[in-house]
Amino acid sequence: MTSTIHADVVVDVPVGVAYDQWTQFESFPDFLSGVDSITQLDDTKLHWVVSVGGVEREFDATITEQRPDEVIAWRSVEGELHSGRVVFAPESAGSTRIDVEMSWEPEGFVEKVGAALKVDQAQVSSDLKNFKKLIEERGTPEGAWRGEVHGGRVTDRDDTFGTTGPSML
Repeated sequence: MTSTIHADVVVDVPVGVAYDQWTQFESFPDFLSGVDSITQLDDTKLHWVVSVGGVEREFDATITEQRPDEVIAWRSVEGELHSGRVVFAPESAGSTRIDVEMSWEPEGFVEKVGAALKVDQAQVSSDLKNFKKLIEERGTPEGAWRGEVHGGRVTDRDDTFGTTGPSML
């Protein structure tokens, strides 16, 4: 049984500020409950450590799509099924709508009951409110990565010759 979650929030910062903060994956534990840590292994690979229903799980994920100020999508590469997509859209010059859709595979009785009762949905909504508070209080992102990812491959957005190449980060 796959659980699919959808939540959104409007943050009172420009789209670039919201997006740039979201690219700081290792800061996710600052606003995502249940995420113990994320280690960014390279431009497209992340190692997640999460706690769900008191059970710690680890998995690796690949960023499959990333376009500055528009979208970030990922999926697990093995083991724990986990995928998601975050879409950023300007609401006005100074605010941004963030739409999150995630899918995951609950395991065990506690996780399955929690998903059936939409506890995961409530948690993601709460976590987006935490992100809203964090970025609005801060006003500026901790960092930014403005590269693009298409089909899991990094491309150079600013390539003036019309071709793309790997990131040099």
